[in-house]
Amino acid sequence: MEEVIAAWNLTKEYDNILAVDHVSFEVNRGEVFGFLGPNGAGKTTTIKMLTGLTAPSEGTARVAGFDIMDDIVEVKRRVGLVPESSNLYDELTVWDNLLFTSQLYHVPRGKRGERIDELLETFNIQERRNTKFGKLSRGLKRRVVIAAALIHQPEILIMDEPTSGLDVVSARSLRRFIEELHTKETTVLLTTHYIEEADHLSDRIAIMVKGKIITVDTPEKIKQSVRGTPVTEARLSGDPDTPMIHELQDMGKVECTDRMVRVETEDVQEAIEALIRLSSQRGMRIEEVNTLRPSLEDAFVELTGVSTEAMSTEKENRRR
Repeated sequence: MEEVIAAWNLTKEYDNILAVDHVSFEVNRGEVFGFLGPNGAGKTTTIKMLTGLTAPSEGTARVAGFDIMDDIVEVKRRVGLVPESSNLYDELTVWDNLLFTSQLYHVPRGKRGERIDELLETFNIQERRNTKFGKLSRGLKRRVVIAAALIHQPEILIMDEPTSGLDVVSARSLRRFIEELHTKETTVLLTTHYIEEADHLSDRIAIMVKGKIITVDTPEKIKQSVRGTPVTEARLSGDPDTPMIHELQDMGKVECTDRMVRVETEDVQEAIEALIRLSSQRGMRIEEVNTLRPSLEDAFVELTGVSTEAMSTEKENRRR
C-alpha cells in the first residue's frame, strides 16, 4: 500500500520533558488512522510536528511525499487541519471565513464561490452563510472548521479530537461524515481519547501513552492481542436450578444473576448447545444470548495501565 505519512523517531522535548518520545509510524493512502490515548499522551504534539506548527527536537517525517523539515509549505498545501480549538474568526461570517481560507490556500479566484457553496451544502449550513461564526453553536462551528480545512481539497485531513465537547447528535453526524470521507479515499488521521470512537472509525490505531506509541494495528487485532476467555451469556425465562449450574460449571466459571447465566469458556459452541439443552429440559426459553469477547477498552487498559475511569474523568473535564 502507498504511504502518505511516514514518521521516523519523531521526538519533541519541552524543558527536559519528552512530550513525544521517538515515535515511528506510517499512514496508508485512503485509510482512517487513529491516535488513541489520554490527555497529555503526545497526540496533539505529534500532529503539530506533522503540520509544521512546531519543529521536532529529533527525527523527521514525510507527508504526501514531502519532508516536514525541508518542504513544509508543500506539506501544508496537501493537508487540511482541523484543530481541537477553532482557528476561525468570530467576527466574520461563515462565508467570509471560508472565503478568507480559500485565499490563504490559493484556491483559484474563479472557483472560490463554487467551492464554498459546495461545502455549505455538504455540511448543511447554507442558511448560516451570513451568520457570524461567533454566533454559531459548538456543533455548527465544528462543521465550518472542517469545511475550511477541506476548502483546498486536500489529499490528507488531520483532525485533532474532532468530536470533543460535541452533543450526541452533532458527534454522530460528524462520525458519519468521516466515514463518507473514507469511501472517497481521502486519508484521515485523527486523534481521540474516545475508545469507542477509535474502534468504530479507524482502520488502524496507534495507542499512545506518555509520549510513546505502545502498539499500532487494526482494532480487531488489538482486541485479539488481549488474552481473555470468551463469555457466553443467556437470559432465561426462569431461574436455573443447582444441577443445571453444576453441569455448566464443568465447562468453566459460571455466574447467575436475575435469570442471566454467564459461562466463561473457550468453547462457545459447546456452551450455547448446553444452555439450549439444559433450559429445554427444564421447560424454559432462552430469551437472549450473546458472546462477549475482549473489547478495545479491555485491550487499552491491559496495554497501557490507564483505567477507563481516568479516561471518563478526562472526558467530563474537557466538556466543562
